[in-house]
Amino acid sequence: MFPANPEAGLIAAATEKKLMKTTHQLWTAGLLLLLFFSPAQAATLDDYLAGFTYQERKEMKIDSKELVELLKADKAQLIDVRFPEEVAAWRMGFAKNIPLNELPARLGELDKNKLIVTACPHYDRSSMARLYLITKGYRARYLNDGLLGLAELLRGDKARDFTNAPPP
Repeated sequence: MFPANPEAGLIAAATEKKLMKTTHQLWTAGLLLLLFFSPAQAATLDDYLAGFTYQERKEMKIDSKELVELLKADKAQLIDVRFPEEVAAWRMGFAKNIPLNELPARLGELDKNKLIVTACPHYDRSSMARLYLITKGYRARYLNDGLLGLAELLRGDKARDFTNAPPP
C-alpha cells in the first residue's frame, strides 16, 4: 500500500535516516569513551582532573619555538595525531604519525624517556591525545599553535637551520 501522501513517506524515510545517523554517532562516541577511559582508568582520570591547577593548565601546552629547541636537543618526540589521508596531503618529516584512533594500540612506539608532544593542525585532537597519554603515565604536552603554527615558524632559513642542526 502506498501512503495517502507520498511526501509523508519521503519525510519519514529522511527522519529515520537522521535518527540512524544520530544513533550511530552516539554509539561511536560511547565506544571511544570506553576505549580511552575504561572503568579501570576512571580513577586515574578523576585524580588528574581533581588535581588540575593553573600550573598544569600552563604546563600542558607547548609552543612551536620551545618544541623546536627540545627536538634539536633530542628531548622530545613529536606525534602527529592526524588521519593518514591528512598526512598524505602534507606532513612534517620529523614527526611520527600515530592517528588519534590508533594511539591506544600503538603506545609501544612512544619513547617514555622523552617528552611526548602531540600535534594536529590546530589543537583539538592533540589535546585529547595528550590527556590520554597523561592517564597512561607519559610526560606529554600538546602543541598549542598546532602544526600550522609549526609550519609557519619553520620557513626559509629557520627550516634550513632546524634540519641541518647537528645532533646533540
